[in-house]
Amino acid sequence: MPVENRLEHALVKGIDKYVVEDTEEARFDKTKYPRPLNVIEGPLMKGMSIVGDLFGAGKMFLPQVIKSARVMKKAVGYLIPYMEKEKQEMLKNQEGGEERSLEDLNNGTIVIATVKGDVHDIGKNIVGVVLGCNNYKVIDLGVMTPCDKILKTAVEMKADIVGLSGLITPSLDEMIHVAKEMERLGMKLPLLIGGATTSKTHTAVKIAPCYSNPAIHVLDASKSVVVVSSLLKELDKQEFFEEIQEEYEEIREDHYDSLKDRHFFTMNEARKKKFTIDWKNPDTKPMKPMFIGVKVFADYDISRLVSYIDWKPFFDVWQLRGKYPNRNYPKIFKDKAVGEEAQRVFNDAQTMLKRIIKEKLLKATGIVGFYPAHSVGDDIQVFTDDEMPRQQDPKAVFYGLRQQAEKDSGPYTCLSDFIAPAETGVADYIGAFAVSVGFGTYELCQQYEQDFDDYSIIMAKSLADRLAEAFAEELHERVRKEFWGYSSDESLDSKDLHSIKYAGIRPAPGYPSQPDHTEKLTMWKLMNIEKNTGIKLTESLAMDPAASVSGLYFSHPHSHYFSVGKIAKDQVIDYSTRKKMNTSEVEKWLRPILSYDT
Repeated sequence: MPVENRLEHALVKGIDKYVVEDTEEARFDKTKYPRPLNVIEGPLMKGMSIVGDLFGAGKMFLPQVIKSARVMKKAVGYLIPYMEKEKQEMLKNQEGGEERSLEDLNNGTIVIATVKGDVHDIGKNIVGVVLGCNNYKVIDLGVMTPCDKILKTAVEMKADIVGLSGLITPSLDEMIHVAKEMERLGMKLPLLIGGATTSKTHTAVKIAPCYSNPAIHVLDASKSVVVVSSLLKELDKQEFFEEIQEEYEEIREDHYDSLKDRHFFTMNEARKKKFTIDWKNPDTKPMKPMFIGVKVFADYDISRLVSYIDWKPFFDVWQLRGKYPNRNYPKIFKDKAVGEEAQRVFNDAQTMLKRIIKEKLLKATGIVGFYPAHSVGDDIQVFTDDEMPRQQDPKAVFYGLRQQAEKDSGPYTCLSDFIAPAETGVADYIGAFAVSVGFGTYELCQQYEQDFDDYSIIMAKSLADRLAEAFAEELHERVRKEFWGYSSDESLDSKDLHSIKYAGIRPAPGYPSQPDHTEKLTMWKLMNIEKNTGIKLTESLAMDPAASVSGLYFSHPHSHYFSVGKIAKDQVIDYSTRKKMNTSEVEKWLRPILSYDT
């Protein structure tokens, strides 16, 4: 088989075993390829063009594309020293003529970054790889990237597009800031928005109006190529932008119409309709935990966590989604379209998991704490001494947000409803935790980076995420059965655990039941989490390492997850007063759930 065919086969199939040897054979053929660059613009680019076409047509899955990128990077990485040597010789000999480089082969340059304060980058990394496979030069600035660095790089590198990514809700504000700065500086580059916390509605309502050039939400990697190519084609881009503008204008109108139609109870009205619990019922009397204070897990056994992994989000990362009835793990392996590829990726995950455990490549660390507590209105006061009545000053206060938007039926719930009110005289307790399996991820990914192995980088990060969630699941089970012991006879399999068939909940600050990320600060101070575990909070209150999970524990069998939803101005003012924070500061942290513009 000719070397061109072998390289094409290696790229399309994602097989890197002989790519260096085949690349050298092509480089050695000076008749066909006088310069190393000719190997790239010839067989290598042809192979990647086929990969891009297959992925665009839905005939190739994301894991296959990322494996193809690994092959391409290894081939190009092998050729770069020869290209540098050639460049030096040309300068030395002062040869004139055409001077072409890798830059000349790109379809365009895109600067991508996870915004300031955010540490999550799996989705961004995937987008970068997919765009690279489609012959775009991608400059990835990594995580926690300040606005000025993003825009300065875009100018210096003569970028065609800027892409922003983020997972936590404070990142939405930072994206708005970047858009406003681009407008202030008179930049004309299209701005792409992506990440788990982003949406087409938020982009249309909050970001696009700040920037007079395209600001477009991109759902996932498979959509990124279509959007980028449309924005960089001279003939298409104006029409494409106008279509987006029309669509986003409709979204804005629908959004504001829905807010006009929505009625909000006052705080006093909502509190009268609170979720009520019979605290005198002996069958559901709160149980005292086995200890008061904290327990630290400095180096938790990762092998304990594997059976608790929820694999559905893992396959979501790889954009492998089966169709009913084979949508979820393990039925996804039976799906006619994605089953075979899902099995391959799963097998690769098992291989890496075994290596992680055997070689201790990642470290799991965590902390759990239990405290006496009672509720006062919408807040939960936390104590260190377990005496009744609880008359000492609280060690900490967790502030709650209450559902306020009118609904057809049901109570208007706040997390404080699940803790016994002070006036009942009932001894109640609250728990808190933080866990991480992110320590070691950076070092592991650096090794893969040296091997041009994006596939293993994404695999490692997605497994670290899954293990952190599994740690939270396993630890919560131990809390229910062992450390708190209120469900000591519980016997649930992993499917039941992931379906939340157990008693009690573990809501996290920044999520629907308490959308305020600043409540993490109270947890971190109460349990000295950074000192005890090494898990830090960024300026946007993302947890670092990224593969970390934290939350509160509620034990009452009637406690349940809920979404606070949109809230009105009177609650924001009331909440600000209770927290002793400026209203404008609270509005900044709660902006995604405000029912009004600020």
